Amino acid sequence: MILLKNILLDGSKVDIVIDGGLIRKIVPEGTWDQLLKLPAQEDLAAGLASGAEVMDCGGKTAVPGFINMHTHAAMTLMRGIQEDVAFHQWLAGIWNFETRLDADFVYWGTKVACLEMIRTGTTTFNDQYWFSPVAHKAAVEMGIRPVISYVILDQDNPEEAARQREQCQEMYEESLGWKDGSLFSVSVHAVYSVSEAMIGWAADFARKYGLKLHLHLSETEKENADCLAKTGLTPTAYLDRLGALGPDTIAAHCLWLTEDDIALLGRRKVNCVHNINSNLKLSSGYRFPYEELRDAGANVCIGTDGAASSNNLDVLEAMKTSALLQKAIRKNPESLPIPELLAMATSNGARALGLRTGRIEEGMAADLSIVDTDNSFFLSPGSFLANFIYSAHSDCIDSVIAKGRFVMKNRVVAGEKELLSNARKMLHLMY
Repeated sequence: MILLKNILLDGSKVDIVIDGGLIRKIVPEGTWDQLLKLPAQEDLAAGLASGAEVMDCGGKTAVPGFINMHTHAAMTLMRGIQEDVAFHQWLAGIWNFETRLDADFVYWGTKVACLEMIRTGTTTFNDQYWFSPVAHKAAVEMGIRPVISYVILDQDNPEEAARQREQCQEMYEESLGWKDGSLFSVSVHAVYSVSEAMIGWAADFARKYGLKLHLHLSETEKENADCLAKTGLTPTAYLDRLGALGPDTIAAHCLWLTEDDIALLGRRKVNCVHNINSNLKLSSGYRFPYEELRDAGANVCIGTDGAASSNNLDVLEAMKTSALLQKAIRKNPESLPIPELLAMATSNGARALGLRTGRIEEGMAADLSIVDTDNSFFLSPGSFLANFIYSAHSDCIDSVIAKGRFVMKNRVVAGEKELLSNARKMLHLMY
């Protein structure tokens, strides 16, 4: 059990009690002792008496844990290897490097990613990468919640497709034994790297077992042009024809969309993920149709992409850049207001994944960050969220609770030095 005393939540001082991975009670600061005297609260009183962790949070504010809705976690060990090149040249270089990957690389790369995400306030991440069983192991050991996918990428090779179908089934069956809050999903890399038959198979597989289907969609102009030339359809229309679009689809990037594509994504209630820094870095595009997708009925979320393209996994930084660019390209300072921006990074992601998290409310999963406001960024009379998103940096995040446990406390993450030492050894072997 954890008791956060005297913490600011939505501008009011409260006490928050966390137990069993959930937010059990939120009461006005100073009323906790009286509440415990009530007969109905005997279990909470007993829990506190038996040794709860109590943190005095004076001068600190609670925010929901971020949900990074699209990343390739282990790419933290590939940061900076492909700089100042166009997307398809970048991708070819990455794929060439990935022929040398092994499970140890992915394990330590995912641990580094989890460390970075913890330090920047992320408590859940939606991953798409290789050696997924060890990525799952690494994330669980670090204490945050992963959505681990099996990645379909057959390059129109029938033998490879058969192998991937078998492996996907095996990993799904393995995931049925997970008792740690992790989720399993199926990933289709992209329309240009996965055969028509395998896209259809993956969509059917996900639907059969009630899984999320995670894919890249219309990331580059070339992807759209090539798909139109090959199929006569945009990638969105092509995926829809194959049965791959629906409320359980998580579509990353969504940049080069026609009006019909946007209407279709909205009608199918697809979860569209904006990855601003990666898009800009690789010159994939910048006109993300946030308002159009939102108004059409799509659920719009935010992600960082992998650190080989975005260079970090800082959702707070991605939030700021996303909002600034929307305001600039629309010539409208009211575009992407703060409440919608926060929802993209929290509750919208929770909705996409079917999780009871993303908000700090009684009964929700206890995933939250504790922000230290005792610094220059929060001196002004502006709102906390404005200062947090537009002024501060993620190093103002003092502590993080994921799945009801501290994964960072007072800026300390257990085992960090040993983790970084092992990651350096892995880098020495790979480069």
